[in-house]
This record gives sequence, C-alpha cells and structure tokens, in this order.
Amino acid sequence: MIGTTRRTEQFAEFEAFAHSRGHHLFRTALLLCGDWHLAEDLTQVTLAKLFAAWAKVRRAENHDAYARSVLVRSYLSHRRLRRSAEQPALRELPEPPARHAPAGDPALRVTLLAALAELPPRDRAVLVLRYWEDRSVEETAAELGVSAGAVRSQALRALGRLRGVLGPQSSEQLAAP
Repeated sequence: MIGTTRRTEQFAEFEAFAHSRGHHLFRTALLLCGDWHLAEDLTQVTLAKLFAAWAKVRRAENHDAYARSVLVRSYLSHRRLRRSAEQPALRELPEPPARHAPAGDPALRVTLLAALAELPPRDRAVLVLRYWEDRSVEETAAELGVSAGAVRSQALRALGRLRGVLGPQSSEQLAAP
C-alpha cells in the first residue's frame, strides 16, 4: 500500500512537471531540429526517458536542466543516426500556430531560424542553449557533458559560422538594437 501511494505521488509529480514544462521542451526541440514533427517526437522521447527515470530525476537539483540535457542528448543521438542514413536536413521551418506567434521582428526570427538550420548539430545545440535559452557557460557545459572551455570555443566558432551563413547584411541587422 505504501509503495502504491509513493508511485501515485511520483506519477502526479511527473505529470505536473510534464504539463508545466512540456511546451518549453518542445520549443527547445524545435529550435534544435527545425522540424515540427521531429520536435514533437524528441519531446515525447525526452518525457518518456524522464518518466522512466523519475525517481532519479526528482532527486536532481534542477529538473529543467536535467530535462534539457536529456533532450539535447536525444537530439544529438538522433542526428548521428540520421547522418548515417544520409537524409538531407530541412531548409525551412514550418510556421508555428498563431497562438505561439513570435514577438519582435518576424523576418529576423525567420532568418535566424533558417541560418541555425544550416549549422552542424553540435554548434546548433551550443547556440540554442547558450544564447536562445540564455544558459550560462557552466550550465551549457553540464547539459552537453563537456568542459566550460569547450563551450566557449565552440560557441565562438558557431557564432562565426552563423555570421557566415547570415552574410554581411543580416549580421548588421543582428547588431542593431
């Protein structure tokens, strides 16, 4: 009876976590992969992995960081498998539903998302976590399982690649307030 009650409590905790953070995980997955359907799949895979290990996850200091780590690693694993199958990367993102309309300049957002889609998966993961998700170097390093120095150097190289993809006109637009 006690074990059943504890499992019910854990299930309720997981359900509350999944309900409150599922959209955020989906948004991060969409930024990483650039494909609406794959982002849904990655979010579901992440939530399934979190559910299976919820007893361990609930003891973690930061549930969000743990979930992002699982998501990013699932994405990178998927990319490795996809690369071996030699499927071409998508060049454009589907339009999100109107209720999730972006704030700010939509043209700049579309340009950035398209440029992100052209970057290698690891560069994309570093940029999304570090700048879009506004994570510290240390948080990004922990989520990717690398050193802080590796995140700094990879972020610098990835930003250079992103600027190269965007071209001089877009880089000026990014620098404008």
